[in-house]
Amino acid sequence: MPFLLLPELFTDTDGRAKFRDVRFDLSEGSPAARLSPLAQGGGHQFRKSPVGFRSQFHCTTTPQWLIVMQGAMEIGLQDGSSRIFRTGQCFYSNDSLPEGAEFDDKLHGHWSRQVGDEELVTLFVRC
Repeated sequence: MPFLLLPELFTDTDGRAKFRDVRFDLSEGSPAARLSPLAQGGGHQFRKSPVGFRSQFHCTTTPQWLIVMQGAMEIGLQDGSSRIFRTGQCFYSNDSLPEGAEFDDKLHGHWSRQVGDEELVTLFVRC
């Protein structure tokens, strides 16, 4: 069966945000246009971030797809690694604070920043 592998930013059992690839089966549609099963959505939001934007460490409050519409965005993790997502790329942002935990900016979450000389425009689609 055809499938897609798409990145997910998630909270691992150690409380730290990490990336992994998630498989989406393309079980619907036709041979010329394979589709995944329809997923429910909870609204969407656009964001424009100026050149030079950078956040502090934070967790995702609501699981959501993040799609880069313009520019480039870097996501940094507590282990020092980072990934850059460019126009047309997406990831599932699901690194929520573990149940019962109090946010610790030395342990939890990720930071994000605009990369390059073009404003960053993103689309958030809540799940």
